[in-house]
Amino acid sequence: MIASLHGTLIYADAQCAVVECGGVGFRLIASLNTLRALPPVGREVFLHTHLVVREDAMELYGFSDLAELECFKLVTSVNGVGARIGIALLSDFTADQLALCVVSGDAKALTRASGVGIKLAQRIVLELKDKIAGSNFGDRAELEAVGNATASGIPAEAISALVALGFSQSEASLAVGRLDPSMPVEQMIKEALKQIARQV
Repeated sequence: MIASLHGTLIYADAQCAVVECGGVGFRLIASLNTLRALPPVGREVFLHTHLVVREDAMELYGFSDLAELECFKLVTSVNGVGARIGIALLSDFTADQLALCVVSGDAKALTRASGVGIKLAQRIVLELKDKIAGSNFGDRAELEAVGNATASGIPAEAISALVALGFSQSEASLAVGRLDPSMPVEQMIKEALKQIARQV
């Protein structure tokens, strides 16, 4: 119904923004990532939107880019994930980071978002793992590397060792996925640690 808004930003706080278009102010609920990307109040702004209609309310959600909008739609297609949880996830993760967590099976990382317990996080990973590949967000090279690393064998051993050292599943999977899978596990762990250290 309303695909986007282009107008003047007249208000913004930690949960929403108000954009005036043709004399009408539209209130948009948005992620912290989108709210941080907004220009100062009084400036022109363009946001992609998604209208959620419920029995008791109609709410408009705003997104700084199409990747975030598509990620929101995909995440909220999971049973038990409503718009509020979708926004909470996109406040803690960019669309690319969320894709990486899902593909690497890092349900634990998703529990950082408000309202996401471990069971819901596991359901998100399970239901979206195959769907992420067909989406228009997520770094293709990173997702492919993680996919290669999550297979069984030596890469899986190296990932487990890195997780035991305190790294997240997605960090470990990405670092190991970029390496030659024929490396001995000890060398793989050392090289992965170097990669992670360079990213910090």
